[in-house]
Amino acid sequence: MLIDLRAPTPQDTNGIGRELAGLLRPGDAVALTGELGAGKTTLVQGVALGLGFEGHVVSPTFTLVREYRARLTLIHVDVYRLERVQDVIDLGLDDELGEGDAVVFVEWGDAVEGLLPEDHLVVELTVPGASEERRLLIRGLGEPWAARWERLEQVTEPWAVVA
Repeated sequence: MLIDLRAPTPQDTNGIGRELAGLLRPGDAVALTGELGAGKTTLVQGVALGLGFEGHVVSPTFTLVREYRARLTLIHVDVYRLERVQDVIDLGLDDELGEGDAVVFVEWGDAVEGLLPEDHLVVELTVPGASEERRLLIRGLGEPWAARWERLEQVTEPWAVVA
């Protein structure tokens, strides 16, 4: 399962996040991967808006974990500065995932994908050129995402790359 999207502006990246929020369920985990400055936090800002959070969402680069209370609690983690998997374990990421009443978004999630639930979403964000445009490749793993895949394709259709 793979969806290929183009977001011409940061507002589009944010919009994709808002649409994704409508499909999230308690216990979901999303690994955000890709280049530095590709829009991972912008996507999470859209998710937070889509979940009904009205405050300011910022990158957790230096705090490592931020929590936003909305329709679902959004746990936003950034593991960029962590050097060892044990550092991530020490953050209590497995506790957040085990509680089941939150959704967890992990920036640089490819570094800790083995700690994420088997059923999770991977969003790779890249900058294909010199413009503001971003490319988002969304990959769903596991049955829970297979069941929501058609709906995910529908809500992201405005940004879909036509083959």
